[in-house]
Amino acid sequence: MKRIIALSLLALAFLYGCQKDDDNGLSPYRMDGGGWEKPSGEQYEDYGENPFLNVEDEPQSTFAIDADGGSYSNTRRFLNLGQMPPTASVRVEEYINYFTFDYPDPSGEAVSINSEVASCPWTDGHKLMRIGLKGENLDTQERLPANMVLLIDVSGSMSTPEKLELLKSGFKTFVDQIGPADRIAIVTYAGQAGVKLPSTHGDEKNKIKQAIDELGSGGSTAGAEGIITAYEIAEENFIPGGNNRVILGSDGDFNVGPSSTEELVELIEEKHESGIYLTVLGVGSGNLNDAMMEQLANNGNGNYEYIDNVEQMRKVFIYEYDKFFTVAKDCRIQVSFDENTVDAYRLIGYENRVMDNEDFDNDSTDAGEIGAGQTITALYEIVPKEASVQQGHFAKIQFRYKYPDQSNSRLMEHELNHQIQPFENASENMRFAASVAAFGMITKESEYKGNATLDKVSTWAENAVSYDPHGFRDEFLSLVRTAGSID
Repeated sequence: MKRIIALSLLALAFLYGCQKDDDNGLSPYRMDGGGWEKPSGEQYEDYGENPFLNVEDEPQSTFAIDADGGSYSNTRRFLNLGQMPPTASVRVEEYINYFTFDYPDPSGEAVSINSEVASCPWTDGHKLMRIGLKGENLDTQERLPANMVLLIDVSGSMSTPEKLELLKSGFKTFVDQIGPADRIAIVTYAGQAGVKLPSTHGDEKNKIKQAIDELGSGGSTAGAEGIITAYEIAEENFIPGGNNRVILGSDGDFNVGPSSTEELVELIEEKHESGIYLTVLGVGSGNLNDAMMEQLANNGNGNYEYIDNVEQMRKVFIYEYDKFFTVAKDCRIQVSFDENTVDAYRLIGYENRVMDNEDFDNDSTDAGEIGAGQTITALYEIVPKEASVQQGHFAKIQFRYKYPDQSNSRLMEHELNHQIQPFENASENMRFAASVAAFGMITKESEYKGNATLDKVSTWAENAVSYDPHGFRDEFLSLVRTAGSID
């Protein structure tokens, strides 16, 4: 009940803020004939969709893992406003990886691997292959000391309630999670960057929260200068072997100094080997630059989340706080399909994380990160040699990762020999992952969605929600129903 009330109050505040802006001609939304128009000015990058590849021509598939969840929560924002998301905003792997799965803990490695094959629920005769990864858990006593720099956009575009005020609330929640040995600094940027709070120990929580409370918005947006300053402070207070991270909160509307996606990605890439990780939190609507922020995270040893409500802040800063502690970096997967059993395959999602096969063994290649206790899921739709095949060797999975303080990767191998289960008898992990993937393909208007419908997605997911620590799977069912009510 508390959660529902909190979300309702935030929604009212958000709508009030939008209405207030609309009075000034600034609102990104407009009511017209009872419906919401899609916002103008938001920037997304459409990466298309991975096609089916013939095993005879392309026996290997290589990609970097992606731990982001921003696309899913951004879609939730659109659906709760009564509209479908722009198709370019949908990244199916981020839908799936928004959720935590019930995977086994690692033993002897920083990451565990599990797999499964079942019939594909949206295309008769096809099979669905799931690869699951999980990062090792950390006890509170095992957490390395953290050196965090909060990089907060306080430009004029951040003035609405669902932007700066939401971030401030979340960051104060974050402060409650840190230990006395941890450090937090605050860098702000508008027309120019400034240091609001020098690096301060975690036993001075009131001092840190007061600095957050004092933040106000106004001016243009010198994002690049803010990034440079934040990394400088993180480097000055670098903790060898510790968790060194910049957390950027913004709508991405950079307009002073270097501001193109290419320029900012180049700036972030220069920091790649610094040992400093990057978390990007997108907020707001109307001028959201999703494309730029997602690419900053991909190229900055980091992850991207979109913050649309108070509960999402709790998810990022409380429920999944351990994800801030990286246990494996530069993680990539290479799947070698068996041409005797598999005719063709398609990687679902991960379009902007596909790698050249030869880069799998190249330890200088940048890839994704996994946080403590975090799960990563990848799905392949496969066309078997014989539609009736029920078991066999389908593929060999290789996984490379580095420990956070090492430069040489470790290799793990996993043979995929499985009895193929009918979809209804597959594990809950498979059934829920497939449901979310199908929902992603529907909202993306994918040519590969087969006979998937929102009603079928609801049916598939309804019996796959017993593992739901914080209610997000149950919320997924509600969102599917919401999508079904939109004309």
